[in-house]
Amino acid sequence: MNDQKATAIKEFTPTAPMTPPTARTAADSRTPKPIAAAEVPSPESVAAELVPDSARLSAMIDAIAEVSDPSPGVTRLAWTRTERRAHDLVAGWYRALGLKVWIDAVGNTIAELPGNRPAALGTGSHLDSVPAGGRFDGIAGVIAGVEVARLLVENGVRLEHSVRFVAFTAEEGARFGQACLGSKAVAGMLEESKLWSLRDADGISVAEAMQRVGLDPGRLAEARWAPRDWVAFLELHVEQGGVLEAAGLPIGIVDLVSGSTRVAVEVRGRATHTGSTPMALRADALTAAAEIVLMAEAIANDPRHRGTRASIGVLQVEPGSITTIPGRTTFTLDVRDVDSDRQRGTVTEIVRRAKEICDRRRVAMTVRPIGDSSPVVLPIWLRQTIADVCAEADLPYRVLTSGASHDCQMVNRVVPAALIFVPSQGGLSHVPEEWTSAADLAVGTRVLLHGLLRIDRRLMELERAAARTGEESDEQH
Repeated sequence: MNDQKATAIKEFTPTAPMTPPTARTAADSRTPKPIAAAEVPSPESVAAELVPDSARLSAMIDAIAEVSDPSPGVTRLAWTRTERRAHDLVAGWYRALGLKVWIDAVGNTIAELPGNRPAALGTGSHLDSVPAGGRFDGIAGVIAGVEVARLLVENGVRLEHSVRFVAFTAEEGARFGQACLGSKAVAGMLEESKLWSLRDADGISVAEAMQRVGLDPGRLAEARWAPRDWVAFLELHVEQGGVLEAAGLPIGIVDLVSGSTRVAVEVRGRATHTGSTPMALRADALTAAAEIVLMAEAIANDPRHRGTRASIGVLQVEPGSITTIPGRTTFTLDVRDVDSDRQRGTVTEIVRRAKEICDRRRVAMTVRPIGDSSPVVLPIWLRQTIADVCAEADLPYRVLTSGASHDCQMVNRVVPAALIFVPSQGGLSHVPEEWTSAADLAVGTRVLLHGLLRIDRRLMELERAAARTGEESDEQH
């Protein structure tokens, strides 16, 4: 870490233990000051004070990136001690600001800044990564939340609603094949049986991985959120594509998040000598798999599947000898789409045609489901709120669809959720070269912050309007 980064981190982290929030005195300038409902700050009234610090955002990105297993880029897989160290780091930042912090039953980290009422606005993203991935995926939304908390605390702003900042675990499907397990748990979409059936490449189940980092899989149900405890959730994320950069736009507002269906395929042929087995007598598991891979690509590219993406990200061949015909091949199929019927129909079509290929090539095939998530249309009123914030700040934006899965997609089952994108340089993600500038992160954090402020104010205005309508109705009767 260079001196500039070290200084930024040092300024952010206290040198002495913080007093517990319940024991803080009224003289503590960082304690949020209660304000009346009519005085809830608008983006205009606090804009001068609530300006995200791009240097601090960059320093936090660097600090979390250092929490990685040895690899190119960042490797911080779900439910590993490395991922838990990242959660501990972020939790410490929130505690330093005086927020109440807790870890839920599946390992999500949650920090709360109290408001005048318990129902909360929420924001956050995830801390895990893919193997040899980038430093911004998920992390951008987490550190934006920390910066929002700092700005509110240091400026003594207390919203009507509490604000909860969430660092999710296990968003990436890299280890266990299924994405968004941490957010699925809070949405009540994760069955306890899945904790034992989903396994990584080493045969370790989710439940076993949780136990290894001190979590109890038997407490899964405790992680579920109650809708009455939340009012809205905003997630900031890097785009992971090149649309915003190509258009020269700083902000994307997501209208729809694609769904994903994933299956594991095993093709079994006959392993034998490459020299003594004629081509006509072979049962080659790899050539069958290769034909299936190209068939899946062709289906996704045909005119009936505009918007469909079919990918084979893992392919393993056994016995893996240069002089032995492959006898067994396993691979994954991930089909994503904005149309739920077409998404599942595409998987069905690929599996049917794969079976025909295997029959013709005299090899056997089995298919095992891994995970299935439907596309989600995000609430228009939240999208419009973010658009209004951008318009007032004179920030151009684009409404676009997300091809990748995100935690807000699952959270939306519990509470209305929105997704804000910031540009990804070169459209790169899930690679060490992944990059988003500190300036773009600061712009996105500002939109996130003022989005939360505007939602808080709007909900209170609607509540007061409803109360007035009720009073007028009572007077008429």
